Formats: sequence, C-alpha cells, structure tokens
Amino acid sequence: MKFQKIVLGLVASAMFGLSTFAAQAADPIIIGEINHYKRMAAFANPYKDGIELGLAEVNAAGGVLGRPLEFIYRDDQGKPGEAIKIAEELMTSDGAVMLTGTIFSNVGLAISSFAAEKKYLYLASEPLADALVWAKGNNYTFRLRASTYMQAAMLAEEAAKTDAKTYATIAPNYAYGKDAVAAFKKALTALRPDVTFVTEQWPALFKIDAGAEVQAIERMKPDAIFNVTFGGDLAKFVREGSTRGLFDGRKVFSLLTGEPEYLDPLKDEAPVGWTVTGYPSYDMKDAANKAFVDAYMAAYGKYPGIGPLVGYMTVQSIAAAITKAGSTETEALVAAFKGLDVDTPLGKITYRSQDHQSTAGAFLGTVALKDGKGVMVDWSYKNGADYLPSDAEVKLLRPASN
Repeated sequence: MKFQKIVLGLVASAMFGLSTFAAQAADPIIIGEINHYKRMAAFANPYKDGIELGLAEVNAAGGVLGRPLEFIYRDDQGKPGEAIKIAEELMTSDGAVMLTGTIFSNVGLAISSFAAEKKYLYLASEPLADALVWAKGNNYTFRLRASTYMQAAMLAEEAAKTDAKTYATIAPNYAYGKDAVAAFKKALTALRPDVTFVTEQWPALFKIDAGAEVQAIERMKPDAIFNVTFGGDLAKFVREGSTRGLFDGRKVFSLLTGEPEYLDPLKDEAPVGWTVTGYPSYDMKDAANKAFVDAYMAAYGKYPGIGPLVGYMTVQSIAAAITKAGSTETEALVAAFKGLDVDTPLGKITYRSQDHQSTAGAFLGTVALKDGKGVMVDWSYKNGADYLPSDAEVKLLRPASN
C-alpha cells in the first residue's frame, strides 16, 4: 500500500507538471493595442508600462483560460486612417481577438466605427469623447476611462458652489473639446440657472495662439474659466495667462490638468488654485490604489501617472471579460463585457450594459506647489456611477439600433 501511494504520488506530480508545461506552451491570446506612441510619447509610453505590469501579474498567475495574454503594440501616428489600416492588420494577420487603445478621440471614434462595421470588439481605454458610448455608440465598443461628461460634471458641481456667474471656456477644436464644453455648460446651468457663458475659444489642437486666446478671454471679463487644453497647449495657455494676469482673482476649472503627465512638465509654473481632475498617485493611502502604486514604483522607479493606471486597468478588464466569456470569440466577449464587474485600483467598476461605459471615476482637487512642482491637494475620489445619465437619458442619447 505504501508503495502504491508513492507511485500514485509520482504520477500525480508528473501530470501536474505536464499540465503546467502545457499551459505555458499554449498559444497566447493576442490583443491588438493601437496608440500614438511617438506623437504622444509622454502619455502613451507610460500607459504601455502599465499594460506590461498588468500582463506580468496576469501571466504569473497562469494567464487567462490557461493561456498567456499578449499585447501587440502598433503606432498609428495619431491618424484615424492609419489606425483603421492597423486595426484590420491586427485582426486578420496578427490573430488579435480584440482591439484596444488610442488617446485622441477622433482616432478612437474612427476605430469604433470600423469595429462596428467589421464586428470587431474594441475597448476604448483612453479616448474621452462622449460620442463613443452615446451618439455614435455601437454594440462592439466599450469605454474604460471616466468620460468627458463625467469629469465635466464633477467640475461643474464644484463650480456651482462658487459665486461666479459669468464663464469663459477654452477647448481644442475637435470631438473631445466640444463634448467637454457642452457637458460642462449643461451640468453647470442645471445646477445654477443664473450662470451665463460670455465667450468660447476653440484653438486648433496643439496649434494654440495662447496670447490671442488670453486676450480674447480677458476682454470679456468673466468671473471664471473652464479649461480643456492639455499637453503643450496647456503649458502655453498657463504661461501666457499667468504673465498677463488672466487668472488673478478668477476661478479656473480644468479637465485633466491634475494628471502628472500634464502637471509635472509645468514645474513651478503650475497653476496654483485651479480646481482640476487628475491622479495624485504620490498621495495614495487606500489599499488597492497603494498596492498598484507600490508595484509600479518597484518596477519602474517612479510614481505612475494616469496613463499607467489606465493601461493596468485595461489588462484587468480584458482578462476579466475573457474569463467570464470562457472564450475568445467576439460575440461571447461582447456579451461578457455587458455588466462586467472588475476589481481595480479604483475599486470595483462595472461596464454598464445600457451604454458600455465603465463606472471608473476620477480624482478632483486643487493645484498647489510642493518642492517646486505642481501637486493636487484637498483631493477626493468621485465615483463615476454618480455622474452618469439615467437609463431613460441614455435611450435618448444612444441610437435605438444599438
């Protein structure tokens, strides 16, 4: 009997070893990741680092459905036409089971439309335009990040608490900027019907004439400003506005400015006192967020911006969807994403069945200077579910055919 037990133990060990080897040797599940890795390198490359951190954790735990998860990264140069060409190659030639990525909303909208036409699943991890899930939403597109509408509503809620009655807006002249201004105006006027908007400035993306924009806003003497510029445009607007006193005595409410990718380059020129959405990773104390920040710092030696967080959550979302589907077939994955719950550094998020928008929220706080650089202070996390339209509103916003 003792000999039998030894033999059975050896057989069991051998079978376990073979199954582990089989899992390691299994063909990977390929995800096609499209982004602006050269044009938006400061954001896209750290986002990729977040993906790699997520992949390392998933694959160390045995992968998904016994197979390793693998991303193929492709650069679309920030051009919608190039992104569509790459999307087709990833799905037909590279064996990708779905698509993800993009920062620019116009590129994300192009891939979304293409995905609907070809019946490819697309997780829009980063683009923020509201049209992705509403006016131009479709059965094959889901979105991870807190949308333009959600973040604008958070800022409007804070703006409504002030005594400002006249507002100026400045936003890049493309889908994201237009959606942001429309969302802020809608949310703020609902809370404060006495507010008026005295001027709207629409600089071309990354081609801002900051001096002219500042002059145009100053001429109208608004009580407050809603800003949607980012990247190099933000830096120019902040510099010109500070030099010319545009922000003196005025409240400024600004989308994304608190994200380290955009705040850090401003250094000691950071716009102190602005109310912003962002990601204060350097100040995280709750367990889930701190675990992510610590893991990222251990891997890369620096605090993560919002990009790495989004990349990490992209992997978590895809792994959870494939596990729930029990398959990599498109229709099974689409069904799995609807109502999908995912445990993330932000807590549990849900991909809503009614519009495919996740309930991931955003951090809101005030810009201050610390050690010669901008940081967010007095911040709080806003649950995305609290800033999304009702089912009845979604039916009006989203085409009935979808």
